[in-house]
Amino acid sequence: MTLNSQYINLNKKIINCKKCKRLVSFREKIAKKKRKQYINENYWGKPITGFGDVNGKILLIGLAPAAHGGNRTGRVFTGDRSADFLYKCIYKAKMSNQQTSKSKDDGLELYNAYITTALKCVPPGDKPTTSELRTCFKYFKQEIDLLKNIKIIVALGKIAFDACIQFYKENYFLKNKNFKFAHAAKYYLPDNKILIGCYHPSPRNVNTKRINLNMMVRLLNNVKKNAI
Repeated sequence: MTLNSQYINLNKKIINCKKCKRLVSFREKIAKKKRKQYINENYWGKPITGFGDVNGKILLIGLAPAAHGGNRTGRVFTGDRSADFLYKCIYKAKMSNQQTSKSKDDGLELYNAYITTALKCVPPGDKPTTSELRTCFKYFKQEIDLLKNIKIIVALGKIAFDACIQFYKENYFLKNKNFKFAHAAKYYLPDNKILIGCYHPSPRNVNTKRINLNMMVRLLNNVKKNAI
């Protein structure tokens, strides 16, 4: 079975997952209620899969889909202001063919990079339970196993960073260590990958100047150099 075939099969399992009743109920509620500005759109309302170059060396990971972003469009970090900033930076770092991401079929391609989430469904209050995360970790483990060329994982935000650490503690031998989140913080993982912390590309962080385009592009360019 080819790598693409394995991904197709994994993504089908993810999309059809209904293991967490709370998440199923919430994602479907949002898809029916909708936000006023998207009232005429058909929301995805299902788990979202990863996206990008399956042979890439860089993995970007967020915590979960946004209620009116990924949960609406069906693609990770697509269709909201966080996505607008993130993909502009990715494009500036020459890791994509376009600087916007509006829908699943907008023609966006990633270069040497794959992007996914630790949790595949939008959680109420952006706060998944430990049980929900562990359930989704099984899918994340399959993604990690299939992404055989990954050298560097970029965690988009502290919560995604913490989720990665928790995943490695539960699935690999990870020595007790103080993995402290910081922008551009670098840690070596037991499977020979490198984990990099990155401020989340949220409007709050951008508006408060915690992160800006130059900071993000500089981080991505450094990641590219280390992924060679």
